[in-house]
Amino acid sequence: MEINELTFSYDKKSNQLQDVTAKIKKGKVTTIIGPNGSGKSTLLGVMSRNLLPSEGQVIIDGKAVHEYSAKELARKLAVVHQQNDAPHDLTVEKLISYGRIPYKRLLKQDKQEDQEAIEFAIECTNLQAKRHATLKELSGGERQRVWIAMAIAQKTPIIFLDEPTTYLDIFHQFEVLQLIKRLNEEYKVTIVMVLHDINQAIRYSDYLLVMKNGELMMEGTPENVVTKDGLKGIYGVDCVVKEDDQTGLYIVPIGI
Repeated sequence: MEINELTFSYDKKSNQLQDVTAKIKKGKVTTIIGPNGSGKSTLLGVMSRNLLPSEGQVIIDGKAVHEYSAKELARKLAVVHQQNDAPHDLTVEKLISYGRIPYKRLLKQDKQEDQEAIEFAIECTNLQAKRHATLKELSGGERQRVWIAMAIAQKTPIIFLDEPTTYLDIFHQFEVLQLIKRLNEEYKVTIVMVLHDINQAIRYSDYLLVMKNGELMMEGTPENVVTKDGLKGIYGVDCVVKEDDQTGLYIVPIGI
């Protein structure tokens, strides 16, 4: 995936994105980080065609995203939004089955292929015991896993996740992040996600895109991007950057 000189504005007065250019590495986990209001979720929205840029374009497999039909794009790219809504009486299995909609064809259905994809998604997300439960019966972490399972059922090579750990306690945050990493490592799914927590981004990412004021300020591996001076320039916070054998690279904020 290529991001070429993206500019975007909600009101045509001030740009939320300004000339953003980057490449998403196939088979890797790329995380977009930056302060509140820096354009992280906006960038993800433009990349997924939920938002239309005023300038620039996003290319998937040599073709601009706006040139794909809705079903074609849904076979290339699945998106898990920050806030997801569905009727509370919907069952887990039924919601996951909606991930197969891009493959439905008029008067022709491959029910076996659909069911195999649904079973695969349920198994990947460890939801076997919850498949007949309704959404209202689930914890926050379980609900997030269901939405990820629906994305898995789409059988796309790329999955976008906008702040997948928001509103989750620390146990369920790591549960979701470990699931995402497993999808990448075992099934070679290309992941692009937005995270607030820098330490989580360091631990679960191969590559970082660092946003500030709608611009891409830095990009690279966590080891190359996460530095004392870099964090001060982006977040305005003094940090100690440490590394040890048990935890790897991590930061400790110490003041402003």
